[in-house]
Amino acid sequence: MRAIVIGSTKHFLFAAFYAALGIALALIIAAVWMLNARPNLSLWHTTHLTSEYHQQSGLTDFNQYLLLEDKLFAEVEQQVYRQYQPEIASPINRYERHSLSDPRLWQQNWNRSFEWKNPQAEFGLLLLHGMSDSPYMMSHLAQHYKQQAYVLGLRLPGHGTIPSGLTDITWPDLAGAVSLAVAHLSTQLPGKPIYVVGFSTGAALALNHELENISLDKSTSFDGMIMLSPAIGLTPIAAGAYWQAKLGKLLGQDKLYWNSIQTEYDPFKYQSFAVNAGDVVYQLTQRNQTLLGSLSVQQLDAIPAMLTFQSVVDDTVSSLAVVDLLYQRLPANKNHQLVLFDVNRTRSNNQLLFQDPLASFAPFWLSKPLPYRLSLLENDPQRDHHVQVRELADKSITNDVLALNLTWPKDVFSLSHVALNFPIEDTLYGPQSGNNPDKIQIGRAIYQGERGIFSMTADDMLRQKWNPFYPYMMTRIDAFTQGHQSESSLDNKPLKFSQK
Repeated sequence: MRAIVIGSTKHFLFAAFYAALGIALALIIAAVWMLNARPNLSLWHTTHLTSEYHQQSGLTDFNQYLLLEDKLFAEVEQQVYRQYQPEIASPINRYERHSLSDPRLWQQNWNRSFEWKNPQAEFGLLLLHGMSDSPYMMSHLAQHYKQQAYVLGLRLPGHGTIPSGLTDITWPDLAGAVSLAVAHLSTQLPGKPIYVVGFSTGAALALNHELENISLDKSTSFDGMIMLSPAIGLTPIAAGAYWQAKLGKLLGQDKLYWNSIQTEYDPFKYQSFAVNAGDVVYQLTQRNQTLLGSLSVQQLDAIPAMLTFQSVVDDTVSSLAVVDLLYQRLPANKNHQLVLFDVNRTRSNNQLLFQDPLASFAPFWLSKPLPYRLSLLENDPQRDHHVQVRELADKSITNDVLALNLTWPKDVFSLSHVALNFPIEDTLYGPQSGNNPDKIQIGRAIYQGERGIFSMTADDMLRQKWNPFYPYMMTRIDAFTQGHQSESSLDNKPLKFSQK
């Protein structure tokens, strides 16, 4: 009897194993079929550029990086722009000369690194964009500080050229380029403070640069770090990017190297997203978490003062990770600041909320004194669409409330991951009608109609691309770069911000 039971169990386990294996194979086949049903790859997805920087390139200074960048863009011109012959011309393809999305229509090619020297500079400013972006992401910050600072906007390796540039980069490649730029700024500005502004992956690279220094008992490079939508933690699905790329290589299916294949209508940002790019960000955030976990309290205290801006809803990076995995770990003796942008909580909007995004933050704010300054930009309860900034500290909500002369725009429910860097006046991502009909304006591209008929996806159309609270953000950054001053001089009077 016992033998019969054992035999039955054995057969059952074998059957369950083969059933599970069959289901797994069926799911893989279905996934591969769905991925391969996407649009065909174009020249900018398959061309391999040989002049891109890698950590093993052997460059020793930033001027060499710029010379290599010259060769890289000459290669793009020769292998892409001159080679591409469309069957049907597109008015919004960035890789077709004279289209509405041709980067050459802008006075400055923001896809490239730029260096604005300033003999009277009070400080140096390093600007680091995010994954799949370009230095255009930092253009308004650069222009804001042009008269005050020595500005260096770095084009990260793999960016600003063609989407295939992101298929073979590594996070050490990005970190190596950052190190060259930091060393260059330090040489140009001996004895003067250096600040870094990093967006998304750029913020993670700035943090990594300092964590690596601290772990090796080296001096830190920055006098302050400003982070916009920083990549501190990603969703768990990001870990699967590596295996998707491996599967594509195993099966010889090039489309599996891409999470999305889209029309390249943005002159300064890739719309197609390589699987490897997601894995690079994931590996970078994991490295930073390993370093943060290994540092002593004294070493954590060496992290330069940080000022971070983050929307409480962010579909690209984890907003909660900024609090949980970074700010809650910080010692309390630094002038670290965190500004969170809440959603637009009008009465009608509140009825549509599936889940309150602030609920998951509450345990961190209410359990013990905060080791940092926390500011929440939220609706003014007395003036509906108007906003205020409330200071939260030490287990309770204080009475420190600053009313702003700013409002939520009509029909805007929240900020997004990509919105923080751009004011309403931005001619590419802003909502106002531009005065140049020969250039694309993405910020106004919202069309109502049937699904699936436009080159731009509905998700791209609806995503908020500019920051209605940009003036307040810049006021905080100004105060921070002026010696990490508190905002006490502003707290007792309303700010005269307005939306043009």
